[in-house]
Amino acid sequence: MRFRRGRGAVATAGAVLALTAGCSFGPPGPDQAGSPPNLPRPSVAPTAGSSGDDREVAITVMAKSLEVPWGMGFLPDGSAVVTERDTARILKVGPESDANGLTVTELQRLDEVKASGDGGLLGIAVSPGYVDDKTVYVYYSTERDNRVGKLVIGGALQPILTGIPHSADQNGGALAFGPDGFLYVGTGDGTPTGTQAGNAKSLGGKILRITTAGRPAAGNPVKTSPVWSSGHRNVQGLAWDAQGTLYATDRGQPRFSELNVVKKGGNHGWPTVDGSGTDTRFVNPLVSWPAEASSCGGVATLESMVATACLLGKKVYLLNVTGNGTVLGSPQELLTGEYGRLRALVAAPDGSLWVSTSNQEDAGEPDPEDDRIIRLVFSDGGAGRS
Repeated sequence: MRFRRGRGAVATAGAVLALTAGCSFGPPGPDQAGSPPNLPRPSVAPTAGSSGDDREVAITVMAKSLEVPWGMGFLPDGSAVVTERDTARILKVGPESDANGLTVTELQRLDEVKASGDGGLLGIAVSPGYVDDKTVYVYYSTERDNRVGKLVIGGALQPILTGIPHSADQNGGALAFGPDGFLYVGTGDGTPTGTQAGNAKSLGGKILRITTAGRPAAGNPVKTSPVWSSGHRNVQGLAWDAQGTLYATDRGQPRFSELNVVKKGGNHGWPTVDGSGTDTRFVNPLVSWPAEASSCGGVATLESMVATACLLGKKVYLLNVTGNGTVLGSPQELLTGEYGRLRALVAAPDGSLWVSTSNQEDAGEPDPEDDRIIRLVFSDGGAGRS
């Protein structure tokens, strides 16, 4: 099942694509709580010959001229905080706007960050208690290691977890607060052969679960260890659905890029398994795609849908997932080839999805407007109902 462009699809700052039957989407609702500012509104039209089963996706470019945006989170006022990998800047996107989209403001540049390869200023997570503590958490690279730190914007960066393996190409970087209030960290193996992913004493090739002080969280598989799961190559996306299921992307394997349902204490196979296998010691991915057509980074959930943004594949994959974790039907594609490399993907407070391009890097072919942040509103997908 594929998206196709509907009639009247191009507006000043947006477009609409139609989705054939198979996903439980209906007419778009009005954007109210958490909606973007007064930008040119994308047109919404059914495809020719619609029987009532077709559904639309409204696409709006929210911000332009960024440099390798990597992580995104949202503040209570509806604005986004965005990291730039190579410049080490934390940006505020919105809530104000002008004719070009949301206003982009530099909040802070972190001198501690040393960008190289795919390392730099990576994930960002907003404290669940931000209204009171004004704190954000970041995943970043130094010359020696990768770290997690926290700061109040404008203040000093305080490292809370150090010693995550650093390399040219496998630095991980996913960072997100789980529904349990603990901070989850996706790391990279940091070696060509995967020697860290299965090593219980290494922080590389893992998903970690820690407190806001950087200590192992209560209920971890091993009380004294921050490790939640192992056997990962390069975790760059984390997201939970309404049932508390944790999804994580894993990219950089020679053959396959994976979307995993993460199991507490589970070993997800790297380097023994690339993609799915038959060895019962390892947790197989929910879905795996050939690496050259995927290499997915960010992941987000929206009701029964799980979405992931892909760099080499230059697309967003969409999956319908049942309550017991089974994929319903075939994954669908969105934005294929239209905006180039896609990296970050997060669910906004209003129920829309925000995705970033990653064309201002060595592997990209930047458009004059790159890099961009794009908003996706799925008909009956939650936007405006928060």
